[in-house]
Amino acid sequence: MVKSMTGYGRAEETVNGCTITVELRSVNNRYLDCSVRIPRLYLFAEDAIKSRVQNTISRGKVDVFVTLDNAGADKVQVSVNKPVADGYYAALTKLAEEYHLSNDISVSLLSRFPDVLLAEKAEEDVEQMAKDICSVLDRALADFDQMRTREGERLRDDILSRAETIESKVALVEERSPQTVSEYRARLEAKMNEVLANTQIDPARILTEAAIFADKIAVDEETVRLRSHIGQLREMLAKGGATGRKLDFLIQEFNREANTIGSKCSDIEIARHVVDIKAEIEKIREQVQNIE
Repeated sequence: MVKSMTGYGRAEETVNGCTITVELRSVNNRYLDCSVRIPRLYLFAEDAIKSRVQNTISRGKVDVFVTLDNAGADKVQVSVNKPVADGYYAALTKLAEEYHLSNDISVSLLSRFPDVLLAEKAEEDVEQMAKDICSVLDRALADFDQMRTREGERLRDDILSRAETIESKVALVEERSPQTVSEYRARLEAKMNEVLANTQIDPARILTEAAIFADKIAVDEETVRLRSHIGQLREMLAKGGATGRKLDFLIQEFNREANTIGSKCSDIEIARHVVDIKAEIEKIREQVQNIE
């Protein structure tokens, strides 16, 4: 299926007490340009994020925004600083002995002294955190892809509709082209009769001139190629995938044939049809710029 280069996707999930939010948005670009905005503490996941994006998207300027809310998710490890606790215990015991005091040292008392208990944040598993972020990213990419697919279907339908219009105009050019030769032969004969007056005109000369004119303005090859290009256009849109660049090159061929037809034909009616054809080609070209 055909996909648009523009899109938006979002996903949010709480994993191991951490709320991860991933947003993607993209606009047209000739190549893939992916930028990731993520808190500095989690820059280790940037390469994995870009790799995931590259596996899903082939063209476009893609911005990925990652936010992480660790509220309530910090894991704290509490340990006893034994050397310090031993020091306080020894000092309190000695104090009781020297001053003949009752030794009422308790856990509650000892724990109140500075640095007896150490509270440290547990180290994060970097590899697991990157996997968690990428898991949420995959969901955001799926949402992003759905939007691009819907927009791609709209682009495809519009392009096919315009291709049908071009085809109908090409048929009118093909119908009109032989008539211009007959009209030219009639005008030529009338002019020669007027110039030569009573002198008899050689019919063979008229036929020869008409044949030269017909060969000069013949657009059969161009219209056949234009129809062939329309067939290719339909095949590429039906096949889908990353066809944007190929379609762009194909539309250049559309323009080349239309320009040649326009330069060969001096007939006003055909010229109007060519203008209509070129207008539709330009609209298709604009739409193709949005396809991945």
